[in-house]
Amino acid sequence: MSEDMVKKDCIQVLNDNYIAHLGYIFNNVPFITPITYYYDQKENIIISYSDEGHKISAMRLNPFVAFQLEEINSINNWKSVLIVGEFEELKGSEAKMQLHKFAQNVKSLIAKKETKNPESINFFSSKLNTGNIPIVYRIKVNEILGKQQLL
Repeated sequence: MSEDMVKKDCIQVLNDNYIAHLGYIFNNVPFITPITYYYDQKENIIISYSDEGHKISAMRLNPFVAFQLEEINSINNWKSVLIVGEFEELKGSEAKMQLHKFAQNVKSLIAKKETKNPESINFFSSKLNTGNIPIVYRIKVNEILGKQQLL
């Protein structure tokens, strides 16, 4: 039977991962899409980026989002974290700074978790050096909930 997770355990799951699912509403229809993210524990925000498109258009219209990730080892050993938050698009130097922080942290996690050379994801860093900076956004965390089953 699953049980609630304490906040510090939810934060640990957020810190240990970099891929999650983002839920948003467009024209009263819910959508869910996978994203790459970085959780900034100090500021209690999720940082991510995207090209212009459906997801960004939807979040500009309705900034309230859900963010969910899980660690599943087996049917009896899993953790799931849900965040309820608010989208905020970043601009200028703030966007560049957060994209740099995102790239550094995601590279570090990939190197740690997957024992792969993080150079294979240089496209994160290359976004900083081109004139076409993607849309960088943060999700201000309003609530963190977690469930787990550890048998």
